[in-house]
Order: sequence, then C-alpha cells, then structure tokens
Amino acid sequence: MPDLSTEDQKLVTLARATRARIQAAEGAAVRDTDGRTYAAATVDLPSLRLTAVQAVVAMAVASGASGVDACVVLGDGASLAEADGAVLGEFAGAAGVVVHVGDPRGTIGDTLTRP
Repeated sequence: MPDLSTEDQKLVTLARATRARIQAAEGAAVRDTDGRTYAAATVDLPSLRLTAVQAVVAMAVASGASGVDACVVLGDGASLAEADGAVLGEFAGAAGVVVHVGDPRGTIGDTLTRP
C-alpha cells in the first residue's frame, strides 16, 4: 500500500464511509483545487446511473470548483474505469489528478495520475 498524505487519507475515510452508509458498489471522494472535499457513492436508479466518480465530480462542479487535485475510489474494481478516468481528466487541475484506487475496506492497491 502506498504512503498517503494526511489529506489523501481523509479522502479514503470519506469514500469508505459514504460507500458503507448506503452499501453502494463504490464510494469516491475528491479534493478540489481550493482544498474542499466532496464524497459520493454509486447512483443506480432506473432512470439515472452514475459511477461514484461521476457523482462526486458533479457535486464539485455544482459547488463551483474549478478542478480536482486528488481522488480516491473504493470498490470491487481493481482499476479506474475508463469513463471515470475521462471525467477526471476533463476536470483536472493544472498538474493533473492523483487517483488512489482501493478495495471497500480502504486498502489502496494502485495510485496513478490522470492528465
């Protein structure tokens, strides 16, 4: 498991708690370029389906954020979904987005940077 900064550990806690609270497939948390944090879980309704990353980025955009510095995604997937990578890439901060991908318990298995 990679060493995470205190701020990135906070994102792990937020993503884990959000996922567990509603027993969703995934939980995600981001830190925007101003240092604010957001957390969301998978939305799976008959008329609306969003991954946790899509939901959390939508929250950041709706709150007026201008970009994202870091993201944590927790779920059963071992890698970042292509659609999630695209969303993060489109909304990245100036230096790109550090993405930590982990399991439902919050153990990070992979860290990458999206342009």
